[in-house]
Amino acid sequence: MITIGALSKRTGVNIETIRYYERIRLIPPPPRTDSGRRLYGAEDVRRLTFIRHARDLGFDIAAIKTMLALQGVPEAPCEQVSRIATNQLEAVESRIRRLLGLRTELTRMIKECDNGKVATCRIIEVLADSADHPDGP
Repeated sequence: MITIGALSKRTGVNIETIRYYERIRLIPPPPRTDSGRRLYGAEDVRRLTFIRHARDLGFDIAAIKTMLALQGVPEAPCEQVSRIATNQLEAVESRIRRLLGLRTELTRMIKECDNGKVATCRIIEVLADSADHPDGP
């Protein structure tokens, strides 16, 4: 059994985040010592590592809860997990497209800048004109 500090170091998850995950029942409340210190076992390390990795990949809490619940049914088909991962991939690809558009727009703005006076700065002009186009580039 390990303390919350050791769990944090082992998994790379902040202590406050671990407490938050307990409050929202993403991880089960651990047993406590007589003095109230939380104690975690190997299953907690595995579960929290899974959660951290899923969060790193951009999965939201609801998706993670679903995948964790499905882990408890090892004989169930993997279709729902695959669907969750596919949806996440589509969201990532959408963000990439948006970021590529942002990069193009920023590159264009910078290239059009003649580094003169702020009063005639093309970057300032483009940003001010963007207010007319709330959907962006």
